[in-house]
Amino acid sequence: MKYAFKKTAIIILGGSIIFPDEIDWKFLKKFRAFINNWIKHKQFIIVTGGGRLSRVYQEAAEKIVSVTDEDKDWLGIHATRSNAHLLRTIFRDLADPMVIDNRYKIDKLEYPITIASGSRPGWSTDYIGIALAEDFKIPEVIIAGKPAYVYTKDNHIHKNAKPLISLTWTDYQKLIPRKWKPGIHAPVDPVGARLAKEKGIKAIIINGKNLKNFNNLLAGRDFKGSIIK
Repeated sequence: MKYAFKKTAIIILGGSIIFPDEIDWKFLKKFRAFINNWIKHKQFIIVTGGGRLSRVYQEAAEKIVSVTDEDKDWLGIHATRSNAHLLRTIFRDLADPMVIDNRYKIDKLEYPITIASGSRPGWSTDYIGIALAEDFKIPEVIIAGKPAYVYTKDNHIHKNAKPLISLTWTDYQKLIPRKWKPGIHAPVDPVGARLAKEKGIKAIIINGKNLKNFNNLLAGRDFKGSIIK
């Protein structure tokens, strides 16, 4: 399967890739080199997830008090902001010095790389990436997390789960929960999927750590992954 991109690519970089159990600085070093190799050809918006860092804060709070979903969201949002500032730091010479933590904070992409984070409760980083795609008229987002594909079932639980190479948003929504919950595990969460379906924005699901496959995707060569459209 191949895909042709325009000038600007939006990457929603999963928190599980950035901060699985601790900061995976070795991967981030490789990711920095990977993006730097594409800067002459592409402009990037990179939206960061929270990963394990968000759950560390949420779990700590829950040991002390009863935590509302709204407060879990805020803890997760600030985790995404910490991860976003980490990426802005390692791309300091190329990135907009301002991390985008509000959807309407900028109206023009002036730098080779723009880093974005979570914004407000109920808005996942999937939603943020898809909303930015709408705002800047970009027809797709790349979801670069742990899953290599969309599967018919949870492939960690069901060995007979099958990868789906191409599917519609309507079919995808049948595979995931209908409502957003903090920490939900899905290639694209319900709020992001709803917006993408409404606005006609595609999502390309790949394993973010497989940079060789990621390179093939950006180069318009055969790659392994799923397209939701």
